[in-house]
Amino acid sequence: MTRRLTPAERLASAEKDLLLEELAAQSEWSQFLVEQAVFHFGLAHDTFSANDMRDVLPELGHGYLGAAINALRQGGVIEHTRLYVPSTSPATHGHPIAVWRLSVKGLVIAEQRRAARAERAA
Repeated sequence: MTRRLTPAERLASAEKDLLLEELAAQSEWSQFLVEQAVFHFGLAHDTFSANDMRDVLPELGHGYLGAAINALRQGGVIEHTRLYVPSTSPATHGHPIAVWRLSVKGLVIAEQRRAARAERAA
């Protein structure tokens, strides 16, 4: 039985632009895409919440958002800021939701990916 890669390992090894066929071949490609979106959003913003992600994800991705955030948190790629904001999702009735940021591990993964892209370009 093969070992499943952690979210951190998937992010560290994934190319920025994967072919759709490669993604579709993965059994968990939808969650993988949402994990990638959360990671890239974290690179572009100091902090973020599920509210921010719901605004940029297509409707299909909303169902994977909680699982993606949890997987990235468990993998040490993102960390809780200890801040909360009211949810903008009507289903949650304004309950508080966590505010996140990339962890040191997430920033290291980002730098490794940048260096690998630069090396391939050279």
